[in-house]
Amino acid sequence: MQTTSTQTIEEQVKHVQHYARTAVTAELDWRIAQLQQVKRMLIENENAFIQGLHQDLAKPKQEAWTTEIGYVLSEIKHTVKHLKKWMKPRPVSTPLVAQPAKSYIRPEPLGTVLIIGAWNYPIQLTLGPLVAAIAAGNCVVIKPSELAAHSSELLAKLIPQYLDNQGICVIEGAVDETTELLQQPFDHILYTGGEAVAKIVMSAAAKHLTPVTLELGGKSPCIVDSTADIEVAAARIAWSKWTNAGQTCVAPDYLIVERSQVDKLVDTLKAKISAFYGKSIETSPDYGRIINQAHYQRLTHYLTEQPVLVGGQVNPESRYIAPTIVVDPNPDSALMQEEIFGPILPIICIDQIAQAIPIIKQKPKPLALYLFTQDTELEHKVVSQTQSGNVCINDGMMFLANPSLPFGGVGNSGMGQYHGKTGFDTFSHLKSIMKRANWIDPVLRYPPFSKLKLGLIKRLL
Repeated sequence: MQTTSTQTIEEQVKHVQHYARTAVTAELDWRIAQLQQVKRMLIENENAFIQGLHQDLAKPKQEAWTTEIGYVLSEIKHTVKHLKKWMKPRPVSTPLVAQPAKSYIRPEPLGTVLIIGAWNYPIQLTLGPLVAAIAAGNCVVIKPSELAAHSSELLAKLIPQYLDNQGICVIEGAVDETTELLQQPFDHILYTGGEAVAKIVMSAAAKHLTPVTLELGGKSPCIVDSTADIEVAAARIAWSKWTNAGQTCVAPDYLIVERSQVDKLVDTLKAKISAFYGKSIETSPDYGRIINQAHYQRLTHYLTEQPVLVGGQVNPESRYIAPTIVVDPNPDSALMQEEIFGPILPIICIDQIAQAIPIIKQKPKPLALYLFTQDTELEHKVVSQTQSGNVCINDGMMFLANPSLPFGGVGNSGMGQYHGKTGFDTFSHLKSIMKRANWIDPVLRYPPFSKLKLGLIKRLL
């Protein structure tokens, strides 16, 4: 991977910021043209992106296309279809006291946006926010994750070939380059990653009063009650958990299951793993690998002295960790205190489903929460009595497929949202405007004041 000289980063950022001030990017034609070029880049270089994702994470072709390339293409399609409408002024009502007048909200570009991508979905989590930032008419500085080196290199090579180099640039590098970037003033920063780095990003942004969108993670719980369709639930949980070898911010982090259902669910999960990846999972072309040795060591350490029921096989040379199920783990262990972000699935056994909500509320607010049930009363309780960034009932990560649903965390799992129109609004300044008429000018607000004027104002407000 090439790195961008820290000496040139300030110059590049200033160049992009200067272009933002020309207002070229505010035009609908520019926005649509750039979005179409992102689409063209993905289509014309599909094989190169798939190869890069395989080199970084051993992603199978279908998974790479569905969760990365296809995902961004879908976001572009939705955005292009609705963008003209999103850009229009939005009329709002005007109170009687301000009449005669018209009030409206005008979406405007923020200016220059910094996008710091993530390694686990290096295309989706870089180009997805880029689509929203371009749609809102911004210039963009992109910092792909250096851990997904092949994907980062590909983005740095292709983006200048397809997009407007005046308004969009890629900065490659690691800690030094990111640190230098964060010293520059931006109009908005979107960061996807972990909590520790998010605090650094937020601290740096505060020096410039720059707003941030932080897409983090956390321990996303998954409740399975006695009314759930175990066959369907197991398939959807297995897909959500072991896609990308569990390296997904919204993957189920742990299950909460009624004890009477545990054996049946574990047996069905085991059958689904075999159906998905075959008897020799390590040789399956459909199962990914851990991003690097540091994360491999972290994950294998989680398994120390844990009651592994399914899986547990590892290979340090290929960074392979089998789909693994742990039942009744030590609640004080690192496995249950930290976000797993890997292919290990702990199951917490409970005697009654009512115990699930207190367990969830003891932990920081997660990015996602999953519930498998046919009990509508339980569904209402879980949704109304827990806090999470997103909720999906009777499935796993499928809520991400709906661009009309905002995506984002709450508390420790992040702040701010994007996807679809929400992403457009996140990267826009929603300017409030009132236009008043001159043909009448009530004197109620002007001195000299009187009891009569005050009485009338109280009625009008």
